[in-house]
Amino acid sequence: MHYVYILRSINHPKRLYIGCTRDIEKRLVEHSRGDGTYSKTYASWELEAYTAFQDQQVAERFERYLKSGSGHAFLKKRLLPKLPSILHPAQPEQHTVPLRHGALVF
Repeated sequence: MHYVYILRSINHPKRLYIGCTRDIEKRLVEHSRGDGTYSKTYASWELEAYTAFQDQQVAERFERYLKSGSGHAFLKKRLLPKLPSILHPAQPEQHTVPLRHGALVF
């Protein structure tokens, strides 16, 4: 499976990060450790939502769409407000994936 994921910065809640991976748990730990240039600035992160795809190319296209202007607007206006609001702060030292809202499977 390939996953497009949305992270929210715990320290800067208006900051989102959108990425694509085969291992969400590993990527969340890496982001929260500050391994990436962008994610280092806003670490620690919590998993806001993710979408699973069987096809890597479809996942990458969806990631690019969400990072586009219209995709970002769709995300903020239509997708994120529809998900239930349950707070589970990220705790990377436990190597678990806190799921804040939910998963969408295509």
